[in-house]
Amino acid sequence: MSLTSEAVIEQLGQIVDTDRVITDEPTLKLASVDHFRKLQTIFDTHTRQLPVAVVMANSTDEVSKILAFADANDVNVVARTGGTATEGGLESGTDRSIVVDGSLIDEIINIDPYNMQATVGCGVPLQTLEDACREVGLTTGHSPQSKPIASMGGLVATRSRGQLSTLYGGIEDMVVGCEVVFAGGEVSRIKSIPRRAAGPDIRHIVIGNEGALCYITEVTVKLFPFMPENNQYLGWTTKEMSEGFEVLREVMVAGFKPAVARLYDYEDGQLQFSHMADPDEVTIIFTTEGNARIAEATAEGIREIVAKHPGCKPIEPRLVDEWFNDLVWDETKVVREANRIRDERNVNRTTEVSADWTSIQKIYDAVIPRIRAEIDGITLLGGHSSHSYINGTNLYFNYFFDLGDTAPENETEELYMPIISIIVEETLRYGGSIVHHHGMGKARAPWVKDEYGTSYPMLEKLKAVYDPNGVMNMGTIIPN
Repeated sequence: MSLTSEAVIEQLGQIVDTDRVITDEPTLKLASVDHFRKLQTIFDTHTRQLPVAVVMANSTDEVSKILAFADANDVNVVARTGGTATEGGLESGTDRSIVVDGSLIDEIINIDPYNMQATVGCGVPLQTLEDACREVGLTTGHSPQSKPIASMGGLVATRSRGQLSTLYGGIEDMVVGCEVVFAGGEVSRIKSIPRRAAGPDIRHIVIGNEGALCYITEVTVKLFPFMPENNQYLGWTTKEMSEGFEVLREVMVAGFKPAVARLYDYEDGQLQFSHMADPDEVTIIFTTEGNARIAEATAEGIREIVAKHPGCKPIEPRLVDEWFNDLVWDETKVVREANRIRDERNVNRTTEVSADWTSIQKIYDAVIPRIRAEIDGITLLGGHSSHSYINGTNLYFNYFFDLGDTAPENETEELYMPIISIIVEETLRYGGSIVHHHGMGKARAPWVKDEYGTSYPMLEKLKAVYDPNGVMNMGTIIPN
């Protein structure tokens, strides 16, 4: 017989201090959604299934005991640290769910300047680690817009990509070791080494698993020298996205690694660059950093490539510097955006995908007119590329729409998902990936088989092996 909610709460109170088993309704409402259904929090119109409790674990041992209890009693576990997820991965998924919050596992265990790595608990905020590293002249190199509020465990779990990824890589390039807990309570450690050839790289069972395979309790990441005095900022405008994509491609193929490589179409760009670009222009942005000689050589190489494109006009570097330093989202910006949505009933959303250089323009050209034709209430629609590789790039679609008569609690299904569906359909049509770095969550899980194709059975088998009773974040990545 399944345990009642009261029995689940009582037994959790025997594993952790009872004051860390939180069951008040306001906390449970906030825990029932993430930014995928942000309007339910902004308007306080929660409709999702509430978790039974939020459990604040403060050690790997407690996480192990909680997961063993959950596995034995068919209780769904949602892993959470910073709570900044955007794709529904933090939703309960069932009426027998608990949120296991690791934000108290927040020790910076070691910063090792000699071996250039840091080991931290899953609940350490990225900004806290970054600040500590900068005190000794180092940086994590990881800088997502959620940097002030995201935590290390969640960044690894969602396969995060930071704004400086073209130079430093994504979180998957930074993680060298970790500690995780599997369903049933088994604790595993992957030792921190620069590389191994002892079979498959099992770090990638952990990185990006979104709590659907295991709970991350500790991570070790690479560090890099921090030399902001060498930063350089470059920008140009041009008339066509196609020329902008070609500039990005040529820079990457030439082997340069700028810290930032971005391209904004005219409509998305007007949100950012109206003071430095005309309304009919697209904007190309680069920054370089690190060793002075490398930063200068990279900047000079980019200038030489752009000079071959006579349609590109330079932007004053100071303006690019000012723009870049205002990119991160802290709690102040989150509150300000929530107030704007409440007042104007106008919602801003983004959806990011990726593809090779041949396909990325085709996806852009297919998606933009379809959304304009098929979706009512669009007030802004644009796109930008912010993470590039030698073989392709990503594409963010950025859009605003009016709620109209739609109730805030219904916005996700009635307005947001139809837009995501168009983007996903066209991305799959041209062979791209339906998500570049925000994770699948529950939002994009319906398309997981299309995303994986004939490799999908490999994913299913991982789930069957590491979570045989299906208690780890039900419905995330793999739909119910």
